[in-house]
Amino acid sequence: MAVQLKKSQALGMLNMTPIIDIVFQLLIFFLVATRFAQEDRELEVTLPHASEAQPLIAEAEELFVNIDRQGKFYVDGQFRTPDDVEGVLRQAVANNPANQRVIIRADKSVVFDHVVTVMNLCNKTGVMDYVVTTSEQ
Repeated sequence: MAVQLKKSQALGMLNMTPIIDIVFQLLIFFLVATRFAQEDRELEVTLPHASEAQPLIAEAEELFVNIDRQGKFYVDGQFRTPDDVEGVLRQAVANNPANQRVIIRADKSVVFDHVVTVMNLCNKTGVMDYVVTTSEQ
């Protein structure tokens, strides 16, 4: 014999209108706030010069330097010589002097001397935050 339960009246009385109003208000607020932040960057302003000025720090981006089995260096999917890698690192540090991060990914069969070359280039160009990655087992 099945048990008969009375349905609760609480679910039938739950009014969603105030919650939906709040969600729409928050959505409008964030859309407007984002638009104002974008307009601040697009405004045409001629900035004054200062002798000790530093560039605006860009978003921290990780720069990947890959080393294949033959010891060839690749940055952004393109083959690079050690001199080219140094130039890329110098440009990255110029764009983001405070917190540029370099991830060194080397094939497990590569001679470690190639990894040390990239680490030395990082030190030479001023990149202090660099790591050598490994894979999980």
